[in-house]
Amino acid sequence: MLTSGSAVGWYGDGGERELSEDDGPTSNDFASQLCGAWEESAMRAKRLGMHVVLVRTGLVLARQGGFLQRLMPLFRLGLGGRQGNGRQWMPWIHIDDEIALIDFLLRQPAAHGPYNACSPQPVRNAEFAKALGRSLRRPAILPVPSQALRLGLGELSGLILGGQKAIPARLQAAGFRFRFVKLDAALADLRKV
Repeated sequence: MLTSGSAVGWYGDGGERELSEDDGPTSNDFASQLCGAWEESAMRAKRLGMHVVLVRTGLVLARQGGFLQRLMPLFRLGLGGRQGNGRQWMPWIHIDDEIALIDFLLRQPAAHGPYNACSPQPVRNAEFAKALGRSLRRPAILPVPSQALRLGLGELSGLILGGQKAIPARLQAAGFRFRFVKLDAALADLRKV
């Protein structure tokens, strides 16, 4: 079995549409093109008779590194808040669930194709900002306007201002149980020393 990792960015900006592994790309933005090319390369292993598992990961929440490490300094200073209008969906996953689901899939002889690696309860960007502020006992009221993100990040701003309401339908159907379904519980766990 070949297990390949990409991202829920494979779908592109999904807007309000709920996205399971049965859905195709919703746009042709940079992230969608990059993830598509990555997965296409991985699928070549099928020609060798291998099962190919495509793990499409959401925003990984961990104590060190990744997504939270970039946000924490601002939020700790009370300078955090929603990005853009805050309505974009954020599919997130606790690092422990990410590791557990990869292990789970490696133990499934019939596993193949895409699996969304994200909590079954994605949240909107504004809700994420409020939850992170609560977790740190700081206000999360300073929004970052869409225009500022576009000016500062150019095309990459689409990764922040767009989102995916991705759900892990195939993982749940296969019997995987998430330890962290609620964002507040995941953030509380990550605050433990």
